[in-house]
Amino acid sequence: MEVYLDNSATTKPRDKVIEEINSILTKDYGNPSSLHRKGLEAEKNIKNARKNISNYLRVREDEIFFTSGGTESNNLAIQGLINKNSKNGNHIITTKIEHPSVLNIFKHYESKGFDVTYLNVDEYGFIDLKELENAICDDTIFISIMLVNNELGTIQPIKEISNLIKTKKRDIKIHVDGIQAFGKIEFNINNLNIDTFSFSSHKIHGPKGVGGLYARKDVKLSPIFYGGNQERGIRSGTENVPGIVGLGKAVEIIDNNFESENEKLKNLKTYFIEKIKSNINNIKINSKLDNSFAPHILNISFEGIKGEVLLHYLENDNIYVSTGSACSSNNKGKSHVLKSIGLKDSLIDGTIRFSFAYTNKEEEIDYVITKLKKSVEEIRKITMR
Repeated sequence: MEVYLDNSATTKPRDKVIEEINSILTKDYGNPSSLHRKGLEAEKNIKNARKNISNYLRVREDEIFFTSGGTESNNLAIQGLINKNSKNGNHIITTKIEHPSVLNIFKHYESKGFDVTYLNVDEYGFIDLKELENAICDDTIFISIMLVNNELGTIQPIKEISNLIKTKKRDIKIHVDGIQAFGKIEFNINNLNIDTFSFSSHKIHGPKGVGGLYARKDVKLSPIFYGGNQERGIRSGTENVPGIVGLGKAVEIIDNNFESENEKLKNLKTYFIEKIKSNINNIKINSKLDNSFAPHILNISFEGIKGEVLLHYLENDNIYVSTGSACSSNNKGKSHVLKSIGLKDSLIDGTIRFSFAYTNKEEEIDYVITKLKKSVEEIRKITMR
């Protein structure tokens, strides 16, 4: 049996998504900027994909911009808003547990002389609203806070956060990294009181190499590179039509199946926690079961275990998991997220992230728990010698 539980790193594209992509690659392969029929067909395909996404998010079609993925979407929003508003101040705020595609932008601006506040989080990854309120000052121009944390699954109360921010200083721009939230939890972007929101295709069973950014209609962004003025001048470069169409199809399917698939994710997470608690001791579950955590992410620390060793033990049994963010797992050092929630080093070293998809089944979980128990016992026995 092969069990893939690394769906926060990437997901398997749906069959219908692949069919749509293949059709574009072999039939409707024109450049959307061309004036002939092939170009017009490509432009129409992009428009349909944009419509699917705007319908899902309940926003205007002209508030959706296509990019090469989540990292570019975060860069476009953060750099675009900071550069546009830097004349109004030089203080920016984020949290200590953001994805590297956010944190490293803030570090870049910090090196350029910007004043940066990195908000602390509690043992489950939630920010302190009072600390945020106290951090906002006259010079604050921009704040970026993720909706769902990619390692823990923590869901920040963005509506409450943004209302606090706008009450304290109305002209502060707010970006939300929505990459682990998009298609996984229920939210209404119109009620969040934010300016920009990033999302990625390959996290929701679409193709890699494409993502998107919601930017509220009255928000002004500075482009981060220049070219042929595609995407209304915000994101130049020939559009990735197959990728965009694949993303649009993935979103359409999610829109039609969200409730049933979301319920399945919740049930899988619940089932996994029940099974692991009754089979393996000396563990710490860092992701709660309640609605303040995303249903697809489960972060567990194993005492007396090296996570990377356990990962490879499981890999030998055709079980695929992660020790943290796939985008930074090649970097040396301990998870900045797990450090920030105060985990001791031995638990950080022994942490595994299990992340589910609608395709996973309970019998797969049974298989994983059986192999996991065996692997943990073997590794602990070796390390105790």
